[in-house]
Amino acid sequence: MGAYWEMFQELDTWMQVFWVCAVVGTLIFVIQMVLTLVGMDSSDMDVDFDGGDTMDLGGGISLFSIKNFVNFIVGFGWAGVCLNGVIEQKWLLSLVAVLVGVAFVVMFFLIKRQTKKLEHNGAFQIEDCVGKTVDVYLRIPASKSGKGKVQVSLNGSVQEIGAMTEGESIASGQKVSVVSVIDRSTLLVKL
Repeated sequence: MGAYWEMFQELDTWMQVFWVCAVVGTLIFVIQMVLTLVGMDSSDMDVDFDGGDTMDLGGGISLFSIKNFVNFIVGFGWAGVCLNGVIEQKWLLSLVAVLVGVAFVVMFFLIKRQTKKLEHNGAFQIEDCVGKTVDVYLRIPASKSGKGKVQVSLNGSVQEIGAMTEGESIASGQKVSVVSVIDRSTLLVKL
């Protein structure tokens, strides 16, 4: 460890900054990744600078978050370390490192936005049936005198739900429109 410390102290200030950002940022990134994988991630807190949602990029993704800061530091640090021998001017090296850090944040944003699109709530909500055309599964008696059943295809699943009508009885196999929800297990339908 002592040899590494001596090598670190021999570096110029620019390289010390890049190495600290790269190593510390990478350690925090790895910790965040492990916490995310075990379901204990709470580091995606938003930092609110203006008192409003002005930095919200949509879909629950904020421009200023701890993860975005860590992603920027990792990109900035490793770009500075890796490109030090390639780019001689320190101001240009710093500019490129900042651009790489911003690119890391943009990539994280795009990946997170695409991941949000994959989220799907498969829970069946009977209210979502209103206005849909459904198939009568079991005959529906006339004038709410009894219940029949309809088959509803919604969100990739098929449900059998009790149904009543205010008009004439409706035979099995007919297509009907859902008018309203009577209760948590019954729909009002019409031809």
